[in-house]
Amino acid sequence: MPTKKSNLLPAVVAIGIVAGGAAAYWYFKGNFGSGASPLASAKVVPDEALMAAFISTDSSALAQLQRFGTPEAEKLVEKSLQDFDRQVLTKSNINYEQDIKPWLGSVAIAVLPPGSAKQVQATTLSPQSNILLVLGIKNGLSAWNFSKKLKADKTVTSQEFDYKGQKITESTSQGAPIYSSILDSRVVLAPTKQAVEQAIDTYKGEPSFAAKADIDSTFAQSLQLKNPIAQIYLPDYAGAVQQLTAANPAGLPPQTLAQLQSVKAVVAGVGVDDMGIRMKAIAQLNSNAINIQYQNSPGKVVTRFPVDTLALLTGAGISRTWAAFVDQTRDLPEVKQGLDSARRSFKTSYNLDLDRDVFGWMDGEFAIGAIPSSQGMLGSLGFGGALMFQTSDRATAESTLGKLDAIAKSNFLAVVPRDINGKSITEWQVPAQGAIVGHGWLDRDTMFIAVGEPIVEAIAKPSGKSLDSSEVFKAATGSLIQPNAGYFYLDMDKTMSLLASKPLSTAIDPEATAIINSIRGIGITASNPDKTTSQMELLIALKQRK
Repeated sequence: MPTKKSNLLPAVVAIGIVAGGAAAYWYFKGNFGSGASPLASAKVVPDEALMAAFISTDSSALAQLQRFGTPEAEKLVEKSLQDFDRQVLTKSNINYEQDIKPWLGSVAIAVLPPGSAKQVQATTLSPQSNILLVLGIKNGLSAWNFSKKLKADKTVTSQEFDYKGQKITESTSQGAPIYSSILDSRVVLAPTKQAVEQAIDTYKGEPSFAAKADIDSTFAQSLQLKNPIAQIYLPDYAGAVQQLTAANPAGLPPQTLAQLQSVKAVVAGVGVDDMGIRMKAIAQLNSNAINIQYQNSPGKVVTRFPVDTLALLTGAGISRTWAAFVDQTRDLPEVKQGLDSARRSFKTSYNLDLDRDVFGWMDGEFAIGAIPSSQGMLGSLGFGGALMFQTSDRATAESTLGKLDAIAKSNFLAVVPRDINGKSITEWQVPAQGAIVGHGWLDRDTMFIAVGEPIVEAIAKPSGKSLDSSEVFKAATGSLIQPNAGYFYLDMDKTMSLLASKPLSTAIDPEATAIINSIRGIGITASNPDKTTSQMELLIALKQRK
């Protein structure tokens, strides 16, 4: 723990000293700010910043979180906050709730390029040394009082420099110095003086992160998150990844870089709403780069799964996605070589044409689900699985199933026809032990493959409600963006109940268990509103606090 103290205390000290200076500045001007907004903070971040994150200190989001969770999770969060206070702040007699929270507005963290032309140090800078913080001050009097408390600490030393008429303060306490400056109601801090000088240059008129192409509109539209906690912006995604990985001697392979260049910019964020914790990400895509647009999924296949389904992945148009991937990777030698090798392997080993027999007929909805089961050969696992595909090319699908049946026979499995609920089902059976796989048609266009004899019956002869009527499924997926390309869904209670009976459960940390037990379900989806935009949304549906 002492290491954490020595690393973080200089920053805390610098924040307090410079915040006090900013408070005095605004006091004598007769104007107290409400804390810099993300857009205001971005206006003092240099335009060459690779990325910027904006963290809200608004207590309303955290108050919203208090509506959720279990007593165990609440105690864990309280303990974490107490540990932070004790391990990081106690040595300087600082209390976050009393000393920092009353005046601290929004927090911005920017990552500057490792090889920035303006950083002219003799030694090579580490990535950590290129961090720039921008803090907004919402209460000048509280900041002023905090700075006076810190200045009384005799272990703190500071000196000032002038840069283009702006004062830069170097503060040192038990470690490397921290540099800071006051820019109106904002405080900028960095481990290097050069980074602060860049912020001052930006403040005085050089291009800013906010003025970068599309950034203003991105800030304006935001992610439409309620009670946002944090947002991250990467205006040049491929460039940022390339520069941040430049320290790796091997660098990025040209094929990987080509794939990265399909993404132009990314904005992501997390917030808290009535359902739980919601995360969203929007990517702007280059229209002339590799771009696979996913087909919207109607979601009807969900009704084919039983209400107690543990997990489900759905989507649509596998054949279309596969064809687009093959077409757009023709000029990537490593990818093309891998595809050709896979094609040869499928042909020689299974007599299957990878493009036609495996993916070509999968042009409708699909789903892969895990379903609880304590019976049959796989009963000891506690669950079985089912795959479902809708197709307009039943003839090719039946041909593929016939070839799979032949492979099963060659591996000493009995391929046995069976009638379930008026449907013709084919099972692969282990002699004297029962079926391990079954497949058949639910209607003219919908084929399924199930693993585990009870799962075959659950799909072919459903009894009771279907998954779309599950309250957990509706909570985890009902508020996700529509239309979409499908869902990933997980029922956390059912999953944890299953794991609790397995040896794996002993490997789960008690603190992790406390957090997991506060989650009802998880839902993830994605969509392509147009050819140059891709969206992703994740919802962690939390249990209401009792």
